Amino acid sequence: MMNKIRTSKGVVKTASKKLRSKSTSKSVKSIAGSALRNRSK
Repeated sequence: MMNKIRTSKGVVKTASKKLRSKSTSKSVKSIAGSALRNRSK
């Protein structure tokens, strides 16, 4: 069963900024990547 909860546009923007930042830790990048995977298609 698919997860019906989707990531909002604001969260996607913040997550993509965190992924592009060189100073972001691995754990934050992992969470940001997870948020991007859950965005609506």
